[in-house]
Amino acid sequence: MTPALSFAIAASLLLPAASHAQPGPAIKDALSNERIGLLDAGKLKLTTGKCTDCASSPQSLWFFQNDVIAAPTSAAMMSGVSPKLDRRADVKAWVQTPAAARLAYPTVTWIGAPQIMDNATIAADGKHVTGAGGSVYDFALMPKIATNLSFANGTTTAYLQQRQVRMRGTLETKDGKPTFVARTIWPADYAIDPQRLALRPLAQRRDLTAYVQDPSTVREGAVSSRLIWEKTPGAGRDAAGKPVLGIMLNGAQGDDDESLAGHFGVATGYFGQHGEWADWAMNNIYSLGSFSEKGIIAATVPMDNYLTDLNSGQQWYRPSYMLVAVLKNARTAVAYQGSIQRTLNHFYRQDFTYGQAAANCAGVSIDVLRDLGWTIPTEGPTSRAKALAAYAYVAATDLSLTSGRSIYDNLSEEKTRMLPALAFEAAGWDLLELVGAAPSGKRVLSAYEQQLKDDVEAIMLVKIAQIPSSRAWGASPVFSFDEYMDRTPSNRADWKIVPVAPRPFPAALRDSSVPAPAAPSLVPLPVMGMAAALILGAAALLRRRSTKTKAARLSNA
Repeated sequence: MTPALSFAIAASLLLPAASHAQPGPAIKDALSNERIGLLDAGKLKLTTGKCTDCASSPQSLWFFQNDVIAAPTSAAMMSGVSPKLDRRADVKAWVQTPAAARLAYPTVTWIGAPQIMDNATIAADGKHVTGAGGSVYDFALMPKIATNLSFANGTTTAYLQQRQVRMRGTLETKDGKPTFVARTIWPADYAIDPQRLALRPLAQRRDLTAYVQDPSTVREGAVSSRLIWEKTPGAGRDAAGKPVLGIMLNGAQGDDDESLAGHFGVATGYFGQHGEWADWAMNNIYSLGSFSEKGIIAATVPMDNYLTDLNSGQQWYRPSYMLVAVLKNARTAVAYQGSIQRTLNHFYRQDFTYGQAAANCAGVSIDVLRDLGWTIPTEGPTSRAKALAAYAYVAATDLSLTSGRSIYDNLSEEKTRMLPALAFEAAGWDLLELVGAAPSGKRVLSAYEQQLKDDVEAIMLVKIAQIPSSRAWGASPVFSFDEYMDRTPSNRADWKIVPVAPRPFPAALRDSSVPAPAAPSLVPLPVMGMAAALILGAAALLRRRSTKTKAARLSNA
């Protein structure tokens, strides 16, 4: 976070209002009459990670010291954690308890900015904004993070001008004038209007892949929606006010060869009366062990922050795709949201660490769904034989056992846990099979699967195009390792990679009862086994040769 932005946040929250313009009817507190997914945001405290009187865990607060968050004011409000259990055992045990039926608040919700300007229109010059009631303010954008590769530019202004938007930001006084400094800009026309959706079912699983890969279905910066199933005629158009479970897939970046696999997460919330979904809660699993070049921090965040934060928002650097299950009962979404919040608590405590293969965004999110009882089909590893060969090749060419271990783990990890696009496809198609929208074999349903079958009233597909900016255009994510290699330069030295700085976790905040996660051996067990077999085989061969030599000497004596 830049010093200027840190100061703006600190001033807006902690200093007298004299240095800032007074909010008018067009601007409100970021938690006023707002939801965070399924929860009422008004019961939380707007603060920063330096809060001394909120109930949030010290570990979670440490990651947000200079960021605006919403925090519970009492431990009774907050999701807990079972410190003696790992993240997966914790979820499995907790969902069997009565407490799982009541959704608690996240230990932190990353809000980003202290105020919201809704129903605003940005002027053609990009320097003024008109709020509700006709109030006009000077308009500015938050600073670009120094490590971010790109930012809003003239094409962004052209896209936003005369557009009605919802913004998170800070109202300041600059040159004696009230100025709204925007951090998040959410176009009002992102709304999904169920009344206008025609029913267009998918015929086969491949259609779900084709929907993601088709670049022609939505123009720049826009949203397209498609109803693919409804339980009864008209159920899809009756989504207003209904709870939802949203499966989100973000595409490949156009300027980072390490990000071609995309990103994955699960959202919860309620459909707005006019198709609004900016306040859905998105659960973003992201590395805590380094400083993101875009300022991303793993957290539960409002959807408008997740997609359209000017630095960290997904829509500024790639397209996104979402499968939305409209529910008649919130219990299915409540179970997921409560479980992922507990998982994040383990994450903040460093009970486990983010890993490109074993614990990435897709793996952690889909683990929660499976631990709830949704047996999303697995697809096995890419290839264990390829993993061994790649380990030897990469370790030798890079002169790095670490690089070799990384490629080995990627190729030997189960694919729906490894690749966000396959997690999206597997979960999406299995949901269609569960509700009867696609043919499936006989299967004994778990309690959670039966809830899904009973509660899902309609399923929609949504595609959100990338917002124009100075960033290179992104594309659909890869669906296989081979596709990944086809889309990257053959010489790894030519890959576009954004280096990031490490973020060491303070030893003083680590729970002494929880051992630090052990780093995997740089030499995988199968490689050790093969090496041991070769060594033993060579030793046996030498022993036989030595025995034959001795025997020959004796016979000649």
